[in-house]
Amino acid sequence: MYRMIILKLAAIITGLLLSAPVYAMDNESLLKQVDRNLNPESYESYRKLINIEPDGRKKEYTLFSVKKGQDKTVALFIAPASENGRSTLRLGDNMWLYIPNVGKPIRITSLQSVVGGVFNNADILQLDYAAEYNVEKIEESGNEYLLHLKAKTKAVAYDKLRLWADSTRKLPTKIECLTETDMLIKTLYFKEVKDFGGGIVRPSVIETDSPLYKDYKSVMIYAKIKKREFKDEVFTLTFMPNMESLR
Repeated sequence: MYRMIILKLAAIITGLLLSAPVYAMDNESLLKQVDRNLNPESYESYRKLINIEPDGRKKEYTLFSVKKGQDKTVALFIAPASENGRSTLRLGDNMWLYIPNVGKPIRITSLQSVVGGVFNNADILQLDYAAEYNVEKIEESGNEYLLHLKAKTKAVAYDKLRLWADSTRKLPTKIECLTETDMLIKTLYFKEVKDFGGGIVRPSVIETDSPLYKDYKSVMIYAKIKKREFKDEVFTLTFMPNMESLR
């Protein structure tokens, strides 16, 4: 009798041990699916960044961006004229800014902003969320998932994210960016889902506000996103002056 009980307990424990990694894998798979639905693995895009001040004044920038894999991305400024030719490169946690006539790329950080406003460099040069965050848990309510994400390293701009995603489209609708102590840094709102062609259907507008920048708002509007393959040399410091050749 005791032997049978022990065997049953062993079977139950074994089942729990085997099922735990599968659940964790499902969580990570969902985050990767959100990443892929938001952006192709390798693509080019045109977008406009608009910073809106409390008095209503606006400053606009137009960027041409390319991305490859989870952690390589470059953005080229094409407007306004004063910024034309500037480019930014991100390789994992490392970022650089190239300014024509200066020559040598300058190191920048994720929490700085090359455009000012509420979007920082990590927002502008966004990597896959799965590249920077682990999924701590997922809650499901109605038509939404809530993913609780924790940064893999201290180099990531935000210690934690709370990511709400539409359960049908698996696309983000809102993201809260938090410190390690759960203080809200900013909120990203994903709006106006648009069919860009080539199987890319995603939000065309991302808005952000922050309790740290009262009454300021920044908006990112995507005009075009297209799948495209790139050589690794595109994502190097020596290629930064030649970004215009990709357009």
